[in-house]
Amino acid sequence: MRTAALLQLLRSILFTSCFFLSTMVYAVVILLCGWVLPFSFLWAIVRNWSVFNLWLLNILCNLSYVVEGSEHLPTGSHVSMWKHSSTWETIAQAAILPAQAWVLKRELLWIPLVGWALRLLQPIAINRSQGSTAVKQVINQGKDRLTTGRWVVIFPEGTRTAVGEQRKYGISGALLAIEAGVSIIPVAHTAGYFWPRRGWLKRPGVIKVVIGPPIQTTGRDAREITAEVQAWIDRTIARCMN
Repeated sequence: MRTAALLQLLRSILFTSCFFLSTMVYAVVILLCGWVLPFSFLWAIVRNWSVFNLWLLNILCNLSYVVEGSEHLPTGSHVSMWKHSSTWETIAQAAILPAQAWVLKRELLWIPLVGWALRLLQPIAINRSQGSTAVKQVINQGKDRLTTGRWVVIFPEGTRTAVGEQRKYGISGALLAIEAGVSIIPVAHTAGYFWPRRGWLKRPGVIKVVIGPPIQTTGRDAREITAEVQAWIDRTIARCMN
């Protein structure tokens, strides 16, 4: 038993090393191409990065995933709110949803190569300490991204939250959806149980991803919508683990 655990840890470390290396390589490709290629080509590179690393995670760590509810993905561009308990979902989003813009902390843009490549992908990079100013930025830039046909993906918790912990959801995603007149697509998953937010170990198994039915936002209160999203995600994760 101890030998198996040690082997899984070594496999996890190997995957993490390969993940960082592949991310750097893809970042260089985006930096070389980003000045001349349209966003659709850049997004194809990002999606390839996502699919490759999910495949590698399965090969090295025996950690795969299944998606339930793909039929709930509507046409057009919408806001998607995800549970944030792991690094896994930051990789998987590009493989599961159509072309998208991420709401992320601006400090990520300062990372050499990777951050520079991120900037070319036109994320919504916010200063989380600015409160209402950051919310306005999400709304204004989010509406712009949605008009270009991209989804906007938000982690309403703002940061990774360990399994079993609760954190209040922010309302910026709901406010954006209301102003843009689009739906919210909630996404729940069990990645935090297999790839915890701290530590090197990736446990073998199958991550369950559930895409919820579109939540309509027209004429509704942002806090009410956010509470509905959080309740659905919490309830769905509990069901997946039973």
